[in-house]
Formats: sequence, C-alpha cells, structure tokens
Amino acid sequence: MGGANPGLTYRDAGVDLDAAAAAKVRIMELAGRTLGPSVLSEQGSFGGVIDPGANADTLLVSSTDSVGTKLRIAQAMGRHDTIGIDIVNHCINDILPAGATPLFFLDYIGLSNFDQALLSEILEGLSKACGDAGCALLGGETATLPGIYHGDDYDLVGFIVGTVQRDRLISPENTSEGDVLIGLPSSGLHTNGYSLVRKVFGTDDDASVLREMLPGDDTRTLGEALLEPHRSYLPLLRDDSGNVRKEVRGLAHITGGGIFKNIPRVIAKGLAAEVDVRSWETPPLFAHIQRTGGIDDREMYRVFNMGMGMVVVVADADAEALLTSIDGAWRVGRLVARTGDERVIAKGL
Repeated sequence: MGGANPGLTYRDAGVDLDAAAAAKVRIMELAGRTLGPSVLSEQGSFGGVIDPGANADTLLVSSTDSVGTKLRIAQAMGRHDTIGIDIVNHCINDILPAGATPLFFLDYIGLSNFDQALLSEILEGLSKACGDAGCALLGGETATLPGIYHGDDYDLVGFIVGTVQRDRLISPENTSEGDVLIGLPSSGLHTNGYSLVRKVFGTDDDASVLREMLPGDDTRTLGEALLEPHRSYLPLLRDDSGNVRKEVRGLAHITGGGIFKNIPRVIAKGLAAEVDVRSWETPPLFAHIQRTGGIDDREMYRVFNMGMGMVVVVADADAEALLTSIDGAWRVGRLVARTGDERVIAKGL
C-alpha cells in the first residue's frame, strides 16, 4: 500500500482521535463514580455487564452507538433501507465480546421534519436486522426537532440489551500468552471512517463520484460499496445452543480506532497482540480510499477495519477447528507477553 508522504488524516476531516481519547479519560472518571458492585465489566469494554442479583444465572449486557456520518452517503444515494441494519448489527457486535446474545433493541431517530417514507425505509432495516438476530425491536423515539436538525438531516442511534450466562461471560482475563488471533472478514467500512471518506472524495460538494464504478470491483459503484451494511458476526460465533462458542476467549470488534484501539480492550493487561497485516488482502474499497486521499498506511489501520471486522482470540489447540468451521476466517497473529507500552505490534507496517 502507499502513503510514503502523509496525506489526508482523520483529523483533517474533523475527527481527532487523540483528543477524543483524552476527553474519555474525564468521562470515565465521572462515570466511574456511579459504578457499584453490580457492574462486572471494566470501563472501556465494548458492552457494559450488569449483575441483576447475587443468585441470578443470567447477566445483562448493553451497548449504544450511532450510524455516524454514513448517513450522509445514504442521503446522497437516496437510499435509507440499509442504515437500520447498520446500527442493529453494530450494537450486536459490541455485546458479543462479553459472550452476550441480543435480547431487545431500541432506536432513536432525530430529524428536522416528519417524513413517513424516510422513516419507513429506516424501520425496514431495523426490523430486518432484529428479526435475523432473534432480537425484539422493543420500541424507540422519533423526535422532530427543526431547531436542531435542518433540511434532510437526521440521526439514528441504537441501544441494545443482551444476555449471557454467568459461567459463559468472556473477559480479558480469559486470554493467555500464546493464544491465537483469528480474523473474520468485514463487509466493508461498516460504520466507521465516513468523515474521512467524505473528505477524500468530496461527496458533500459533489456526490457524482458515488455513482462511478469502484476500481478493482466491476460489480458495484463506489456508493453501493460504501452503503454495504455492517456485518453481524452473531451467526458465525453462536453455537447450536444459541450461546457464543465455548472456545472463544476474546472478541475484538474492529470499529473506530482500528486494530490499535480495539484489540487491547479484550486482552489481559500483561499481554500484547502481534498482528500481521500481510496475512490478508486489503479489499479494493480501502485501497481506493487510500490511493485517492494519499493516506499513510498507519493512519488507514488506525481509522478503518481494512477488511477485518472482528478478531477472535482462542487457545492454540482450538484454532484449527475454528478456522475450519468459519468460512473466510484466517490466522492473523498471536498474543505475546507485553514488554512495553505498545499493546499491538503491527507486523508489515
């Protein structure tokens, strides 16, 4: 990949990951004051784990997120039926790292004026994704706020609650030196990095580029590739009993911050992850973004999933069985003893 001379960065597009990380330190400090003994998850986990009672066999796991500025691409393409799928699957993938499967989902839609056709498209996606996951679309809020949203603006946020049996809870302490990292392919950008994409292609000023064929993929346009729904990893990781597979020791959902931010969230503090970025072929969409924006290699892996949407941590003895049973999975690296501040050693960068 290119990037010898630094080109566009996420900060150039208005998203400062370093500033966000600094702000989250204060957020975690304030939130930490509210956490009692019923909270079993560490701050910074993908999903929050709650123990509803000392004698309860079932724990609750929750998460919330938004679709982000992928909505701008949907607006430019005049297509909103996949956006609901995005937010449901993103939230499902955020509770999977605790070993949880979804129970119910709530949505928030904020917009400048009540648009029945738009809402119907969004809800079609929400309903489909929840139905596919066996998750109740329990309710939500539709807020018409013309003083906040303007023109065709709207926002879509999701909140999910799932369950996990107490003895099936997955936590970073489950992981050990020598464990194998297995990558699962993404369906595209999922729901991260779209502010940078919009900056690279200038789609807010001229959306015509979205209707051009994607270089290296003559089956779809750039816009179609960018709207590809966020993949749910629940079907791949759930066993016949409906639980996350027992051999899974850790799951890292590769969202904002890429491999560098997300893998450390699911491994023990004394460990680091060796990840060989040469172990998989970068899909054409990511290569096109990097080429057009002149983006540095490391920035690409810091912003995007680069074709790997989930990392599974398993014992070495269980790796081959998992690789054989999950189509498209590959061995991406291993866990090693941590010797410094670096939590992810990206071989090939």
